[in-house]
Amino acid sequence: MAGTALVVGASGIVGGATAALLAEQGWTVHGLARRPVAQAAVTPVAADLQDAAGTAAALADLHPDAVFVTTWLRQDNEAENIRVNAAMVRNLLDGLPKPRGPRHVALVTGLKHYLGPFEAYGKGTLPQTPFREEQGRLDVENFYYAQEDEVFAAAARDGFTWSVHRPHTVIGKAVGNAMNMGTTLVVYATLCRETGRPFTFPGSAAQWNGLTDMTDARQLARHMLWAATTPAAADEAFNVVNGDVFRWSWMWGRIAQWFGIAAAPFDGTVRPLEAQMADDAGVWREIAARHGLAEAELARLASPWHTDADLGRPIEVVTDMSKSRRLGFGAYQPTDDAFFALFERLRADRLIP
Repeated sequence: MAGTALVVGASGIVGGATAALLAEQGWTVHGLARRPVAQAAVTPVAADLQDAAGTAAALADLHPDAVFVTTWLRQDNEAENIRVNAAMVRNLLDGLPKPRGPRHVALVTGLKHYLGPFEAYGKGTLPQTPFREEQGRLDVENFYYAQEDEVFAAAARDGFTWSVHRPHTVIGKAVGNAMNMGTTLVVYATLCRETGRPFTFPGSAAQWNGLTDMTDARQLARHMLWAATTPAAADEAFNVVNGDVFRWSWMWGRIAQWFGIAAAPFDGTVRPLEAQMADDAGVWREIAARHGLAEAELARLASPWHTDADLGRPIEVVTDMSKSRRLGFGAYQPTDDAFFALFERLRADRLIP
């Protein structure tokens, strides 16, 4: 049943997809961002979650049935990630008027729950793959855990239900996003095609040869809406992926084929995109000017550091979704189709030639 929703981080990859789905399903949607962008059927709410008083003022007249928390701010170290991102969730939940009736809060985190934070990513003693929700927390400080704890504390105080959603790498559109593999690979492929450089896989042999999975932002949005409207999913944490598995040795060729270029042979050498693209800002401006693109700033489209972290992992990463399946979530999204749909959208929006 449709109700009133607040999407926090509505201008991001996940928030944008969630707001669009909710509007399509007949919900009254409010989209919160520091600098809201125009979105069809979404009422903008401007607020900086680091400002507790300002957040409370912006939310004073809102009484959402469901809240979808899809935002975070990257900091220089994990201690700061914890301080800032926990405070943002706390300010949001403290600033909302107390529930007048049933309310659900969905929080998006990710597989760093199992892999560790950026400073210890994929290191130390990790749980076996496929990752399962019952494997719990690592013995390391992690801003995802701090965000969860803020939700749990507010739920105990205010009486709302919650769900935590742990996607693998998310595929979707957003400009200026800090973690954006899809658009990063689009920009890299475009640079290779326009300049004649080889389309070289930047990551590790473990990622090239091993099985992996990903999460389309639309799949994640469907999963959050399902959890918010399914009583059996209340007060649970879930993994959420597309439902297929693949090897990058196959997917790299699929992406190359879409762009009409050849995939360079992989020799096992890690060649990070951050180094490969370090001097490409000017090249991208030239490409943007030549093709009349809508965004000429490379840093607004690509986040090579994040793609390098995912593709450079020394271990196979596969995610189990049995918990959601047992409770009735059956949506499925082929990952190559998710990439191709993103590429088409970016081309239609004149972000790539």
